[in-house]
Amino acid sequence: MQLVTVSGSPSVGKTSVILRAAERLRGMGVAAGVAKFDSLSTSDDRLFEARGFPVAAGLSGALCPDHYFVSNIGDCFAWGRRQGLDLLLSESAGLCNRCSPHIDGALAVCVVDALAGVHTPRKIGPMLRLADCVVITKGDIVSQVEREVFAHHVRLANPGARALFMNGITGQGADALAGIFRAAADLDGLDGRRLRFPMPAAVCPYCVGETAIGEKHQRGNVKKMRFADLADAAGSLA
Repeated sequence: MQLVTVSGSPSVGKTSVILRAAERLRGMGVAAGVAKFDSLSTSDDRLFEARGFPVAAGLSGALCPDHYFVSNIGDCFAWGRRQGLDLLLSESAGLCNRCSPHIDGALAVCVVDALAGVHTPRKIGPMLRLADCVVITKGDIVSQVEREVFAHHVRLANPGARALFMNGITGQGADALAGIFRAAADLDGLDGRRLRFPMPAAVCPYCVGETAIGEKHQRGNVKKMRFADLADAAGSLA
């Protein structure tokens, strides 16, 4: 079975991109399904079901969505094989820009929003910089010059990725994306495979339910800011 991981920040249009591409895949005779990950709630699974696509949905709740993803994607892959799918599309939760839900050997896609600003691509971490394909949405709302500048910044952030524009409402660009999906590698399973980049470090008190603020409540993996005025004061005292 083929696996495609689709990631992106909140509200960039991941679900629309997947729906449009999945419809094109169905027209090619490909049996596609979706593993939908989200944080607190989702109704997107009903959109996939309404279009006749098998879907499995999971909510991370209080857990980091990326850690939840990596703990469950193997089970989702096994579910997809039981469903007789040719291709499983994994949609991550709307993640922070540091997250990295891409797997070695599986086609990796990042969806970005052309309205986010031309410098946004360089602010996004592994989920864009290590993607095989970057889908740019909402390009119809900006000018041609703005589209070209945004795509240029995407290529600067990830020179090796294919960048393409897609309209989630009209489906323009879905044929090209479906063709990329169709060319994804077949995988026997995910056991032993690795993420393309380590996930954000965890295991601090706030990861396990601490709500109190202050240094006496901060233990484990804690990273503190450095302030120039304090450094200047320390230098003057020395």
